Amino acid sequence: MTVKIALDPTPYLHSHQLLEFPRVVADLGYQWWQLTPHPDFLPFFNHPRADDELVAALKKATADVGVGISSLLPVQRWSSPDEEAREGSVRNWRRIIELAVELDVRVINTEFSGRPERAEESERAFYRSMETLLPLIESEGLRVNIDPHPDDFVENGFEAIRIIRGLNSASVGFVYVGSHTFHYGDDIAGIIAAAGHRLGAAYVADSFDHNRSHGLRYITNPPGNAVRVHQHLALGDGDVDWDAYFAALAANGFYDRDDSIIVSNVFAEDERGDEVSRSQLEQIRTRIQNAGGAI
Repeated sequence: MTVKIALDPTPYLHSHQLLEFPRVVADLGYQWWQLTPHPDFLPFFNHPRADDELVAALKKATADVGVGISSLLPVQRWSSPDEEAREGSVRNWRRIIELAVELDVRVINTEFSGRPERAEESERAFYRSMETLLPLIESEGLRVNIDPHPDDFVENGFEAIRIIRGLNSASVGFVYVGSHTFHYGDDIAGIIAAAGHRLGAAYVADSFDHNRSHGLRYITNPPGNAVRVHQHLALGDGDVDWDAYFAALAANGFYDRDDSIIVSNVFAEDERGDEVSRSQLEQIRTRIQNAGGAI
């Protein structure tokens, strides 16, 4: 098959060291893994911690067990309306791009960041950062896919696609995260269709619809708190319409593109990590086949 199926190893942060992740991934039956935030490599918001020695060791550990790194997932404040934070994130991103090249990884998946209560300022900050970073991304032949994560300056899927389109670059695409469906606007087919060829990555984890029961499914006190509630559950444990999800990916042509990545990213089942990771892989493969994709 063309599409890569990757594991997000976050559930193993508490039990395994970074260089053990490739063996975990291989033992669970995956051929690919996504290098997500890790204190020894890509910490949240701060400068990467990896040096040449660690990069070489990680490449060797990955190659030794016959798996590959599908993508990096850094999370940086590159859309921050605070200029010092934004400038620091741009410096961090330069190093992230270097690491991707050194690891022979061509895809970086990330989030918009910024602040929803300062959306206009955050959007300006995002484009300002991309004025610096986009030429580097393009010159290195990388693809950066962005998720409008809950609590980012843009959360709606359609609006996120418009912002990406505004960059006018084939090097920047969209991430559809299944568990963010109800923050995106709850229109799986519409958003995936609108993303078109810009859809570079799709994540598989379930979530409950926080809008149900006329907005009272989850109650926070005091009422009106500006919180975003979602989960990363095993496929089938929440309210996401997975038949619609995998059918929309097929209609998009996602399964046929050689740079497409599907990531299993369940974070709610650490105590059953092996069982859930294997089940996720089996279900993803089956649902791709049922939707007409090739395995």
